[in-house]
Parts: sequence; structure tokens; C-alpha cells
Amino acid sequence: MLELATIGGTAPQTGTALADSPLAIRGLTVSYGEKPAVFSVDMTVEPGRMTAIIGPNGAGKSTLLKAALGIIRPLSGQVQVFGQPMAAQRSRIAYVPQRASVDWDFPTSVIDVVLMGLYRQVGLLGRIRGTHRARARACLDRVGMGDFANRQIGQLSGGQQQRVFLARALAQEADLYLLDEPFAGVDAATEKAIIAVLQSLRAEGRTVVAVHHDLATVPDYFDNVFLINTRRVAEGPVSTAFTADTLQAAYGGRLATAQVDQLSRALV
Repeated sequence: MLELATIGGTAPQTGTALADSPLAIRGLTVSYGEKPAVFSVDMTVEPGRMTAIIGPNGAGKSTLLKAALGIIRPLSGQVQVFGQPMAAQRSRIAYVPQRASVDWDFPTSVIDVVLMGLYRQVGLLGRIRGTHRARARACLDRVGMGDFANRQIGQLSGGQQQRVFLARALAQEADLYLLDEPFAGVDAATEKAIIAVLQSLRAEGRTVVAVHHDLATVPDYFDNVFLINTRRVAEGPVSTAFTADTLQAAYGGRLATAQVDQLSRALV
């Protein structure tokens, strides 16, 4: 199991070897201008678990995920996926971006968005076959969007759009799922549907890492937690790394003492 690691500490000691970790980050630094957004961060994700990346606004949560994927170029650091460089393992990764970062006015149907998750298999100029469409429809059914396959993506609600992007990730049949705030701005029914799918992926032995902002649901939704505020604050099982001390270290004055106490009592 992962043990607690605090600001200024050494790299976390883990029971997961780097070669076995679905995602291992070492010394990752990303800067926007002169100010580092992420500074010398280490992270080791345990396989078959659901891990939340949490921290205050501007702490570098999304930046960490994007830099690990190569969407943002880091100043320094190394990223390994299942013991190999990211470029060699991209087929084993599915990514769900923030909904706000997507152009929803692009004229395409729901089923076509899900089929985009199969481009590595089909190829950019490959022919979409019946088996591909059947898989895409099965993924839509899994997120409760089967009846919307022919709808234009821009006609959907925010929660429905998020489900479609999750279906696209499911179509990839990945081993590691990386999600950037999957519950942001969605309704309660969509959140319930998404967490059910993510938990089913965990039950299948897949690994899920999600940037998350709702502290109250961390104990119910996730096994492990990674706290960040530019630097790594703590990582490990929710029972040991999601505490009043680590929350206060990550959020400082941005998190009221009463909130910290309430969350701590919920973990007892």
C-alpha cells in the first residue's frame, strides 16, 4: 500500500514497483511563464484502484494529468506507463478531458464521437465496420445513452455530453483511464451513472485516475488519493492520506477548519 508522503519529503515508499505501476511520475515540473504550475512531483498509481487527484484551484491537478499524457510539455521529469515510456503504451490509456475544453459545436453525431475512440484500431482512413458500430453502441448503452446514438452532440445537455465522452473512452478498452474532473457541472443522475461505470472498470481490474473537486465524496468514490498544491502534499489510501492534516496542508486557509473537521469525522 502507498504510505503518506508530505511536502518536502522524499519520494513515497510504495508496495507497487515502478514497472508494475499503471502510471509512475518522477520529478515532473511544468511552468507557465516564470511560475511553476507543478514542481518536482512524484506520483505512483496502484493498479486496479480508483485514485482521486485533489487540491485547491490552481494547484496543478489538470496540469499534472496533461503533462503526464504529453498534452503539455514539461520542463523536466519522467513518466512511465506500465513500466515503459508513455509513447510505447498509448494504446493502453483512455483519456476523458474536461467538458469545458471541448468544442461542442462541431457537427458530429453521438455515435461518431464514440467511434473516435477506435481510431487506433481502425486507422484515420480505415473503414468503420459493423463490429465497430456494435461496440460503440454497447458503450453508449453502458453509460445510459443508447437512445441518443444519432443525436447531434451539441444538442445534448452537459451531463449527457460527459457520458458520451466516457463511452468514447470505454470503446478503447484501455487498462488505464485518466479523467479530468468527470463530475464537474453534471446532474446527480449523471454523476451516479459515471461513478457506477468507473467502479465497474475497477471490478474488471482496470485502473482509474480522476481529477476531482468534491471532497465530501472522496471517501465514497475512491480507494486512493493524491493531494497536490503545486508540489505533492500526500498520496496513499484514503484512510491514511485523506486526513485533517493533509487537507489543511493542501488547502491552507482556503478550506475552513469546520470543513476539515467534518470530513475527518466522516472517515472515522
